[in-house]
Amino acid sequence: MSSGSGGGPPVEWLSLENVIAVGTSVLGLLVPIAMFLYDRRVPRRKRIGYRVQMDSPIGDGAFNPRLGDFDVPNMADASLVLLRIENDGSQSVADNDYTSSEVHGLTAEFTGRTVQAVSVTQPSGIEHLNSHFTNANGFEHVAGTVTIPRVPLNPGDHFKLLVLLSGGPAEGEVKLIGGLRDGRVHRNSAPKPDEKQRTFSPPARLLSGALALAVLALAGIIVLRSGDPIECEQGELTLTGSTAFEPVVRTIAERYESKCQGADIVIEARGSEDGVSQLAELGERSPDAARSVIAFSDGPMGGRWNLTGTEVALSFFTLVVHPGIDLGPRGLSARQVRDIYAGEYRRWGDVVPGREELAGLPIVLVSRGDESGTRQIFQDRVLKGWERAPSTSLDCRPPATPTDSVTRCELGSTRAVLDKVEEQPGAVGYSEVGLAKERGARVNTVPLDGDWPNEARIDLGAGRYPYKDIEYAYTFGRAPAGSLAAGFLAYLDEAVSQKTIRDKGHLPCLREPEQCG
Repeated sequence: MSSGSGGGPPVEWLSLENVIAVGTSVLGLLVPIAMFLYDRRVPRRKRIGYRVQMDSPIGDGAFNPRLGDFDVPNMADASLVLLRIENDGSQSVADNDYTSSEVHGLTAEFTGRTVQAVSVTQPSGIEHLNSHFTNANGFEHVAGTVTIPRVPLNPGDHFKLLVLLSGGPAEGEVKLIGGLRDGRVHRNSAPKPDEKQRTFSPPARLLSGALALAVLALAGIIVLRSGDPIECEQGELTLTGSTAFEPVVRTIAERYESKCQGADIVIEARGSEDGVSQLAELGERSPDAARSVIAFSDGPMGGRWNLTGTEVALSFFTLVVHPGIDLGPRGLSARQVRDIYAGEYRRWGDVVPGREELAGLPIVLVSRGDESGTRQIFQDRVLKGWERAPSTSLDCRPPATPTDSVTRCELGSTRAVLDKVEEQPGAVGYSEVGLAKERGARVNTVPLDGDWPNEARIDLGAGRYPYKDIEYAYTFGRAPAGSLAAGFLAYLDEAVSQKTIRDKGHLPCLREPEQCG
């Protein structure tokens, strides 16, 4: 973690994602401008397009079964062609736009075949075009050609020629010959009737694909590099308070720093009450400095100082004992726990009679100081009062000679409690569940009245299990928009942070507030 001194590192603006982001934005602006200029500057041309929509063999009757009046003269190797002719340009084509010196305007040529008959079809609404298809206007067929009159066509208008051919195989060459003033006649690439119509032209698809790839590249860089997209803030931030929640805070803070250049976060876990009270005192002395501090608290502590609290997680805690003490699946009853911490028992044999290995083992209460939120939750939820046994030891070791009081000590952090319980025979203490689980078999967790906050029941608030409370994040007033404190609080609501909270044994509140009620 950062030390918190000095300013954050300079922001590197010339990064790969910034280059792609700027390039994508520029491309997105230039494309419509270019299309507009093209539409304005490039002359619009007249165009007649054509395409063969059908070219099917009828056969000769020898190998293709036929029924009806097909056996007529000149029908060897017969075939049918459907030729579509259309105005696929942006301007109308008039009869005087055709450049042919003949009376007709266009010529359809069927190489290697002979035209036997021609029929003209057109869509409804342009039946007036029928009057143009007369011999006087040049509509006739000779050998392998069909001459087509100078038919005026508005943009989008079309007609079709159904041509009966013979003397050659189907799928032969078909051409439309002719010219237009300020335009051209061309074979177009529109689909056949049974093909799916393409919505975009090839240039449009190319530009759309380029933009999509640029956006995907930018998103991929952000997601793959960062794990999840967040809005980074810069500055300095101190996270203080709960030692039980410190592993969660540290993991999330390190991830935030790794993603956000210029964010300098310092961890000072010193206990819930110490952290919250010091934030309040700092707010009285220097409100601006206090706005760069977030204090995490096991349970609600900020109300007495009028701090602003955010529910972050439902935290679970457990009693832990030295690995030499096995209290079974029922653990201890709430009454037994209260009596132990009231000093009613001095040896484990008094709590669990009939166990020879525990008969003379002194009880050592490894507690936290009164600044600890974990202790206050223990007192509120389990003991229903204060730890009545007085503190008697600085090193948590029972005296060499028996006394009338139980041995009790106070330590400054949850990890220190776990270390001492692991080390000292007869020791009992309390811890956040996730930290206790990390110790594995080096400490034994203790069910309360047979109840335990296992993972299968965590989404149900651990049933009736009493040793739990809400983890709060306190700020001096509402964190200012754009501040690192506000950014970090928002990051707690990101999916990756919520997963970290859950993986550490807590139940996230920000996305599931009903679980923390």
